[in-house]
Amino acid sequence: MPAAPDPDSAEWLRALRATGSERLAAERRLHTLLLGAARAEVARRNVRATIPGAELDDLAEQAADDAFMSVRRRLGEFRGESRFTTWAYKFAVLEVSGKVTRHTWRRPDRAVGVEDWSALRGRLGLQPEAASEWHELLAALRRAVDTGLTPLQRSVFVALMLDGQPLDVVAASLGASRGSVYKALFDARRKLLAVLVAGGHLTAGEARR
Repeated sequence: MPAAPDPDSAEWLRALRATGSERLAAERRLHTLLLGAARAEVARRNVRATIPGAELDDLAEQAADDAFMSVRRRLGEFRGESRFTTWAYKFAVLEVSGKVTRHTWRRPDRAVGVEDWSALRGRLGLQPEAASEWHELLAALRRAVDTGLTPLQRSVFVALMLDGQPLDVVAASLGASRGSVYKALFDARRKLLAVLVAGGHLTAGEARR
């Protein structure tokens, strides 16, 4: 059963379901809220300043616009389990996540810092002893990611393995199912390990671990 919304959330719902100028005023307040959330989220995700300021503002505005439409369309799904503003904020975060990921990885020259790759040994099942020179293996891995994966596999691999995004967020941002995202990651991992084995960076036994 839906929980009874708190007074502030109930007022949001009432105003957004009203008519005329009252509804328009509520919609303007909602869009302002979502734009602020989107700007905060894109700034958080752009800590290395890889996206220029003008593009960042545009992404935030696009995310806020799309989040606004999602909130209006799904207003009836609000269950009162959290504050309305918290519930709406999540739509902005989700939209930013998808747009930043798609925007960044459409650019073939997107630079990934070494620190982005530092956790991959564990996530790929590679141990320090898996290669005599980790930097050499890392360079080969980066080349394989850039040239050996399909666009979907590359986007999924980067979002999940490098950026650490949740599977549900990645699936929603790509408009794909959880199963297809998981399969893309599985196939990407298999391809990358095969390239590392073929290049002499790993043995077949190490790749199977």
